[in-house]
Amino acid sequence: MKTRRHDVGHDYQDPEAPERRLTVDDLEKTPDDGRRYELVDGRLDVSPAPKPLHTRVSYRLGFHLGTVAPDALEIGEGPGIDLNAERTHHRIPDLAVFDCELPSQGYFDVPPLLAVEIVSPESVLRDNHTKRHEYAAFGIPSYWVINPLPDKVGIVELRLENGQYQEITQVHGEDVFETDSPFPLRLVPHWLVAEGAWRKHIGGEPEEAQAVQR
Repeated sequence: MKTRRHDVGHDYQDPEAPERRLTVDDLEKTPDDGRRYELVDGRLDVSPAPKPLHTRVSYRLGFHLGTVAPDALEIGEGPGIDLNAERTHHRIPDLAVFDCELPSQGYFDVPPLLAVEIVSPESVLRDNHTKRHEYAAFGIPSYWVINPLPDKVGIVELRLENGQYQEITQVHGEDVFETDSPFPLRLVPHWLVAEGAWRKHIGGEPEEAQAVQR
């Protein structure tokens, strides 16, 4: 809604004037308060600052991805991604894997190989539905949705097929999640949230190693 000066010296809100669509440049003016500021069709979409459990999951998964990823790939934590040429649709996944150089402008404008969202109570609809459609339309090949329930954390793997995401697998708790996209990886969801020596256990044990120990 546009604002113009009224005759008596007060700001007048013209109800018929269209609002200016925000771009990624406007995000530079948002406060550094821990919240996540994204854009949807030129409008702000604000998420609360992440809770400690969310932060733990993000750190541990980012650590594990960085440990097993090929050297040529870049693991981004909270990277900004422009989803359209007008720069009015801007998302910030919790984690992403890129095979391109770091952008000079401070945000990416090409699809990552993988985007990851960690679900919080206020982001269930956004992560499972809204971003699922947005990331598919942008052409992100793989999308993981992690639900960090303390008693049984789960991970859903989606892959892009004919312009839409198809669910490949869903793994919970101490079962081993295995994938080859965007690179071969084993992961035990339980160790994304559990107390203890998570670095030792988060990748699970190959069956051959288990057989040797028996």
